Amino acid sequence: MSKIIVGISDQKLCKAPDVLVTYALGSCVGICMIDKALGIAGLAHIMLPDSSAIPSDANKFKFADTAIKLLYDNMIRNGAAASRITAKIAGGANMFAVTSPSLSIGDRNVEATKAALAKLGVPIIASDTGLNYGRTITFDAASGALEVMSSLKGNKTI
Repeated sequence: MSKIIVGISDQKLCKAPDVLVTYALGSCVGICMIDKALGIAGLAHIMLPDSSAIPSDANKFKFADTAIKLLYDNMIRNGAAASRITAKIAGGANMFAVTSPSLSIGDRNVEATKAALAKLGVPIIASDTGLNYGRTITFDAASGALEVMSSLKGNKTI
């Protein structure tokens, strides 16, 4: 088993028994997708909801609207069946006090993530989003378990 680290504004694929890990999800969202029948898993760590806000940014892994589609397409190219892909998401915290949810980048990231997955027909089967604390996540390609770790809230598996 290998532990594959996914950086900020990055994404990776793996096959069972490997695991994917990303650190420091504050307002960022970690999107984990899996075809459990084949043990193909992917994880994207997005920072922002919409690539049209910064069209000159070449890193398409930074944005929910582009990163999720790229990860999905990569999974299909590597043998995953669209009908079997499911998702789990974590992050999207409100790390700073805001006067309106529409101003919260964490809330906007979660909504953009949900919209991008819905557009692809990928169901979200578990989530741990929002509130006001950071998370680190580990996604197991063999079981589909997503471990969410937080120094403030402890660990849980979804």
